[in-house]
Amino acid sequence: MYDYLIVGAGLFGSVFAYEANKRGKKVLVIDKRNHIGGNIYTKQVEGINVHEYGAHIFHTSDKEIWDYIQQFAMFNRYTNSPIARYKDEVYNMPFNMNTFNKMWGVITPQEAKDKINQQIKEAGIIKPRNLEEQAISMVGKDIYEKLIKGYTAKQWGKPCTELPTFIIKRLPVRLTYDNNYFNDLYQGIPIGGYTQIIEKMLENIDVKLNCDFFNHKKEMEKIANKIIFTGMIDQYYNYQYGTLEYRSLRFETEVLNMVNYQGNAVVNYNEYEIPFTRIIEHKHFEYGNQAKTVITREYPRKWEKGDEPYYPINDDINNNLYKKYKALANKEKKVIFGGRLGMYQYLDMHNVIKEALLCVKREFNG
Repeated sequence: MYDYLIVGAGLFGSVFAYEANKRGKKVLVIDKRNHIGGNIYTKQVEGINVHEYGAHIFHTSDKEIWDYIQQFAMFNRYTNSPIARYKDEVYNMPFNMNTFNKMWGVITPQEAKDKINQQIKEAGIIKPRNLEEQAISMVGKDIYEKLIKGYTAKQWGKPCTELPTFIIKRLPVRLTYDNNYFNDLYQGIPIGGYTQIIEKMLENIDVKLNCDFFNHKKEMEKIANKIIFTGMIDQYYNYQYGTLEYRSLRFETEVLNMVNYQGNAVVNYNEYEIPFTRIIEHKHFEYGNQAKTVITREYPRKWEKGDEPYYPINDDINNNLYKKYKALANKEKKVIFGGRLGMYQYLDMHNVIKEALLCVKREFNG
């Protein structure tokens, strides 16, 4: 008999397991995959720590969260500075003075501002009705056409004219020559990869892999006083109100017999005609100089039951459906839902840790 059964050996479940174990609770962690770590799992290939489920860069402005994660690994000084390719042109991301200089030859922030405002005025959009109109009313037509339109349509599987405005509203636009994607105070990659962090969190805790909760649901519900569930909330309730929507991803990874393939960890491919959204070259996350390199192409795809869900689609229809499941969850005495799938929201790693620690606080401090 366990105090807690934790469904999912990702970041949320592992933080909760670590904290519960520290408080003397008996914990079992299960995961349907054959490894721990969830989507932050990294594995070594040719001496390179490969981010199996896409690029993960840790960033936060919360010192408490930064100090917390530092217990488990030493972090390097990696700065996320992706670049975007459109045909044979290369642009810096996020949109900043380097981007505007390459796009229009402008040099000062005022020149860039004038150019953007001129294009916004020419577009004549008063009230944006969709993502295309929202983007043009923020950065003008040139940047939209080259750096937003194709990439976003691939990412979400719909043309920008059919996507809601909120997706693009938080787009970073800077009038400085700063290629750092995040504004956070702390940023880096764990030296040696992310898996070691989860290994340390789950030390001395019972872990069962290749174990699908839904294949053993009745038995699993009996072996612990409480369940921390980090899977899909709608699946837990057998989709009784309908299915929440997600976007999925397919990864294509290969080892190349060369030292350096693209010169940057992340390169976005912004043309719609190229089916993948980006190529990740993993060695650059840790400034590697190995003889070979490992790259991963990332293909967005429509999610269907049985696929791995990556991004919740938080439009009004899905958010309203989630509220129905949340109402059921609020009545539960034995089950707590957490993580990106359990809470049906896109959470960065630092947010996941914060939510897990809040859950611990509610559970043990009342």
